[in-house]
Parts: sequence; structure tokens; C-alpha cells
Amino acid sequence: MAPGNITRVTEFILVGVSDLPELQIPLFCVFLFIYGQTVMGNLGIITLTRVDSQLQTPMYFFLRHLAIINFRNSTVIAPKMLVNFLVSQKTTSYYECATQLGGFLVFIVPEVFMLAVMAYDRYVAICNPLLYMVVVSRRICLLLVSLTYLYSFSTAVVVSSCVFSVSYCASNVINHFYCDSVPLLALSCSDTYIPETIVFVSAATNMFFSMTIVLVSYLNIVLSILRMHSSEGRKKAFSTCASHMTAVTVFYGTLLFMYLQPRSSHSLDTDKMASVFYTLVIPMLNPMIYSLRNKDVKTALRRFMGNLCCSLKTMQF
Repeated sequence: MAPGNITRVTEFILVGVSDLPELQIPLFCVFLFIYGQTVMGNLGIITLTRVDSQLQTPMYFFLRHLAIINFRNSTVIAPKMLVNFLVSQKTTSYYECATQLGGFLVFIVPEVFMLAVMAYDRYVAICNPLLYMVVVSRRICLLLVSLTYLYSFSTAVVVSSCVFSVSYCASNVINHFYCDSVPLLALSCSDTYIPETIVFVSAATNMFFSMTIVLVSYLNIVLSILRMHSSEGRKKAFSTCASHMTAVTVFYGTLLFMYLQPRSSHSLDTDKMASVFYTLVIPMLNPMIYSLRNKDVKTALRRFMGNLCCSLKTMQF
């Protein structure tokens, strides 16, 4: 085809979770519930860790930022997804698609590293408790979080720029429920070797370094717990990182399932289902994991509700 006859794509069509008309309303209800729970749960964690004096520690500082990341990541994806369940034309403009991809990367990358930072925090707390407030000081906490956000922003700029540097001039139907790099590059009518390489190297590097930090931290934690003579001490040490271990297992388990499948059985539909889990389901589950298995958070919630009830009674009189 001559260059002058190529029609450039100005908008994309998102297939969504399913293209069956009879499933659109039921799926809308399911994902509206999931998003609602995500918003309430993460905003609850953010509020509690900010206002409760007993939760002003590095562990809950990092938990607050994980909740902020989960809330914003879901908000980048869910509203557009919910609207598309109710409309017949599931279109998104070229620039809206680029913005969504960039926003998704800005918040999914720091989630990977925030879990690693939280694992390091638990390692210091259990293996070097006397140095904890020195090693994980407020200044260090702010530095770690700032570097995480800065790195995620630079990654988002580089990756999204590469994905949208190629030409889209044939099909504009994205087999996904949001604008993601892999299904987008599958639509390109130009050479995608360099963008695909950058996307793969970026994802692999992020996973390798974050998982290395997590695994080394927990290996040292386990060895430290096994060296403890007191069963009560072992139980207490394990309980301080049980919630985080659960969250890490669910999150990394999903990503490994997605990336380590045999190439013969790998498909965009499988990626789509895995994406539902780590973009929408896990952000909903994290507040539950940290609330149900954490006595400090449950106690803080009771205090907050008690203070709120007292304030309302005072206002009535």
C-alpha cells in the first residue's frame, strides 16, 4: 500500500472483558461492586494510617502509599471499563488511550516496588530491631517512596512513548478492557521489535529486582525466626509480616502465572483475565488482607468509629 493511502488510526475500540451482549449488565454489576469495595477499602486504609496516632510507623506509612497506588490504579482502569459495559460503541480516542496506558504504568510499577520496600521494612524490623528507627527513619521512608514514584513516572514516559511511536493504520480493535502495551503493539502496522523489546526488558527488570528484594528479605526473616528460642517470639515475628506475605504471594503469583506460561498456550485472552486480577481484584483484596489479619488496623478502626460516633452525638446536642 502506498504511504499516501494509509489511514491513520484516530480512535480504538476496546473489546472489554467479554463481547457477549447478555453479559454486559451482569459484568457491570460485578465490577461496580469490586470498584466500590476498592475505593472504600483503600480510602479507609489511607484515612486510618493518616489520623490514628498508633499507626504512625514506617510500616503503616508504606501501607498508606500502597493503598494510594491501589486506589489510583483501579481508578485509571475501572470508570472507563464500567462505561463501556453500558454503551454500544466502546471507543476511546488515540490520546485518551495513550493517557490511560501512561497512567496505568505510573501506578502499576510503584506497586511492584512498594511491595519490595515493605518486605525490606519487615526484614529490618525483625532482623535488626534495635536499629529499626535509624535504618528506616522518616527521611529514608520519604526517599524510598519518592524514588519509587520518580522511577515509575520515567518508566511510564519511556514505555508509553515507545508504544505510541509506531504506526497504527489497520485494525483498531483492542482485545482488552483497557489500553495495554502488548495488545496495542499487536495492532501496529509497522516494525514493533524495538518497542516490544523495551516493554519486555522493562517488565522483566522490574520483576527481577523487586522479587529479588522480597525473596532475600523473607529468606533472612525466616532464618531469623528459626533462630529464636521463644515460641511466643516466633509467633509475634511471623504475625508482623503475615499480611504482607499474603499480599505478595497473591500479586506475584498472578504476574508469574501470566509471564511464565508456555508460549503454545499463551494468549491475549489469558493476559486479559490475569489483568482483571492484578488491576481490579488485588486492589480490592489488599485492604481486606491488611485489615482482617492485622490487630493494629482493626483496633484503629474501632477507635476511629468510636470517635466518629462521639462526634456525631456531640453535634446532635
